[in-house]
Amino acid sequence: MIKTIAISVLFGLSLASTALADCVVNVNRSACAGKESESYSKCGGSKSCDKDYPAATEAACIAAAKENCPNKRLDITKSKIVKARFNGKTLAGPYGGNFCAPNRPDFNKCK
Repeated sequence: MIKTIAISVLFGLSLASTALADCVVNVNRSACAGKESESYSKCGGSKSCDKDYPAATEAACIAAAKENCPNKRLDITKSKIVKARFNGKTLAGPYGGNFCAPNRPDFNKCK
């Protein structure tokens, strides 16, 4: 009986660990003139970086990518290109691979 319970627990843990897949969101920023250091600070000083997100499906990974589109720092960041990979597969954003619309009112403008 104890052996059956132990095997069930281990099997349950292995299923739980595979429920969330590998979702990697890449954010590539374009800084406003002279604001590169501040704009790139979210990527440790680099223009582009990857962030891991928990996602059980491609749709959840796409949603995580889209959540990175809003630009709240209009005086620092001019625009962003956001792409994503789910389980190693590149997800095709609707704007040339990018998930952020290039005509967004918060893009390509520096205050």
